[in-house]
Amino acid sequence: MASRSAKISRKTKETEISVSLDVDGAGKSDMATGVGFFDHMLDQLSRHSLIDMTVKAKGDLHIDDHHTVEDTGIAIGQALSKALGERRGIMRYASIDLAMDETLTRAAIDVSGRPYLVWNVAFSSPKIGTFDTELVREFFHALAQNAGVTLHVTNHYGANNHHIAETCFKAVARVLRAALERDPRQPDAVPSTKGSLKG
Repeated sequence: MASRSAKISRKTKETEISVSLDVDGAGKSDMATGVGFFDHMLDQLSRHSLIDMTVKAKGDLHIDDHHTVEDTGIAIGQALSKALGERRGIMRYASIDLAMDETLTRAAIDVSGRPYLVWNVAFSSPKIGTFDTELVREFFHALAQNAGVTLHVTNHYGANNHHIAETCFKAVARVLRAALERDPRQPDAVPSTKGSLKG
């Protein structure tokens, strides 16, 4: 059975990022982006998707966190796409309503080869600690575009902004886990009538 792992290195004038991941892992993570809250969210993404993930990032944090967060999303998305190859034998679709205390967030995914993000999440504060809440969307937009997935995220309700952000990451992690599972009934087939999931 082919390994579903990949490494990506990405360097610009704003960031230098390396990502290695294994889709068939155990959720082991090693995150060092220089942005504490973001590292915490990436740990959740790895742990609950069971994708082993190592992310090392150096960015222009003296300006703000934007480039580091967005470019990390790009690199993780590229690594996921590379690891999945032709996307043979995957379940492809998944959705979940994920609860955390007072918060409920829904995520749905189609590992389609067609990048698209629908984002229905609002935060009541522009910051979680020092982290800009608008960067949560920026990360998932970059991830979806570069992984080639259709991703819908909707926060039904919630009062705590940390919980809202965390349920987004956990919900996306769980749909990734389910959608990327190998389908025992068609382990070698591309799950599409077109015969291709490369866009």
